[in-house]
Amino acid sequence: MQISAACSFVFLFQWRLDWGHPVHRNNKFPDDRTFLMICCALSITLCMALSATLFGVVYLNLAILPAYIGILYGNLRSGAYLALYFFLCTALFSMPSGLDQLLLNTGVLLYPLLFGMVRRFKQVKLAAKIGILWGALFPSMLFIVIGPDLHGRSILYTPPREGILAAGYVLATLALGALFITYIDRAWDKLQIQIRLQGISEKFQWESEKLQQITNLVPLNIMEFDDNGYITGLNEYMLSLIQRHAPQLTREIILSQPASQLFGHSVDYATLSRLREVMRNRQRSNTRIRVDSWSYHIFTAPLEHESGVPGGVVMIIQDLTEEEKLRSELDNVERLSLVGQMAAGITHEIRNPMAVVRGFLQLMREKSPEELHSYYHIVMEELDRANSIINDFLSLAQTRESDKEPVQLHLIIEELVPLIWADANLRGQSVELKLAASIPLLQLNVREIKQLILNLARNAMEAMDAKGVLALETREHEDTVQLIIRDTGNGIPQSQLQQLFTPFFTTKSHGTGLGLPLCLSIAERHNGTIRVESEVGAGTAMIVVFPVEVKDGAARKPVYI
Repeated sequence: MQISAACSFVFLFQWRLDWGHPVHRNNKFPDDRTFLMICCALSITLCMALSATLFGVVYLNLAILPAYIGILYGNLRSGAYLALYFFLCTALFSMPSGLDQLLLNTGVLLYPLLFGMVRRFKQVKLAAKIGILWGALFPSMLFIVIGPDLHGRSILYTPPREGILAAGYVLATLALGALFITYIDRAWDKLQIQIRLQGISEKFQWESEKLQQITNLVPLNIMEFDDNGYITGLNEYMLSLIQRHAPQLTREIILSQPASQLFGHSVDYATLSRLREVMRNRQRSNTRIRVDSWSYHIFTAPLEHESGVPGGVVMIIQDLTEEEKLRSELDNVERLSLVGQMAAGITHEIRNPMAVVRGFLQLMREKSPEELHSYYHIVMEELDRANSIINDFLSLAQTRESDKEPVQLHLIIEELVPLIWADANLRGQSVELKLAASIPLLQLNVREIKQLILNLARNAMEAMDAKGVLALETREHEDTVQLIIRDTGNGIPQSQLQQLFTPFFTTKSHGTGLGLPLCLSIAERHNGTIRVESEVGAGTAMIVVFPVEVKDGAARKPVYI
């Protein structure tokens, strides 16, 4: 019963490790010292309650074992509390009583040795731990056994029967102490292994989740196959790509069927056979396939375990559709740019002989009869028209940045108003000015802005009959200045609005289709835009938007007219 009582703290501690102890990352043994001290205190209480004198010779009380082991495994404070509890229990229940018996049965004289070895005890191996326990336990047990013989008789005259019983009691106590230390240490090692395994498992799980997150964030379509052709994993980009062609497929459906069964209907037989061959060869490969109007680049690579056992295939799919479209558009732009450069060069060379022809025509008209002058006039008008088309084309093809300066837009409009009024009077039309009270300075190229305003104004006048009204309006909106040129003509159908700024598109019988594209080119060179608002039967408004640029941190200052 004494042995069972002494063992109780070990069993309780083992139960704590097996059932009541949650294994957390970075958990250490000292976290359980409070519970161990409670177990040791309970074991001390049981040993005290079951203590007795064996055959009237040896006082049988193994409470010293849980007391010493608890002190060695605990820290200074918990060990002191346990030693005090052991001392009080011994004083209350120990038999026989007396101060000398109290000192012998508690081994209090060896407490300094015990507390001095606590730190070293936790650092050494199992055999050294047993040695430290024995170093304190053996003298204590020896004093407990020989203590009664010190009262009135010599230890040398101890009867053999009592000597054998005392020696057996000491050896049994030492053996139990070694067993308890071994059991606790192994339990502790088992706990450490569990903690490490739990830490490795949590770390592996975290790394797996992190890898999955990284895979989902990488803008690549990634999919994994096993050796049987089943999809074992795919990232979010790949799922979106698959659902582009088959919206009904979910992740669960994709991971439950062979890839050939899922995607066989999405690609042609030749493409499917090529993909099967790539998977079968288990080699790195690059191939391109087309699915409907989409183009894809597919890279595959085998996966292997460290032992060399095949572990499936990873497939990375890159969508090349937009890239091919951009490349095709870039090729077209390059070709158009080359054609534009050639056309600009050709038109520039054409202007020289045209000037010579016009000069000779003027000379010939002066020396020709008067009845032929009308023919010469028609020819020179057509030459001037051709030269105007060439000028517009060269302006449209211009790519260099315009030279700009801070200018008040109202001043440019006021310079052009007499010319616009003269043109409107010839057509029987009128002009209205609705200029804002103040607008900020703009970075403008005066010559180009004049050309833009005149082109838009003449277009508006040509779109109106007699009695039409041309309105020029300016206003400031947020960080922009807007120039609105409005007419009261018939308006533009919605079907033609999208084509207005397309070169050579015109609704006029004698138009070239270069006026509005030239205006848009000028606006864009000023970082501006042109917006069209039109209603059939109610007229059209051309809204030119210029950004207000503030340089060198200077505050924007309005100019009052």
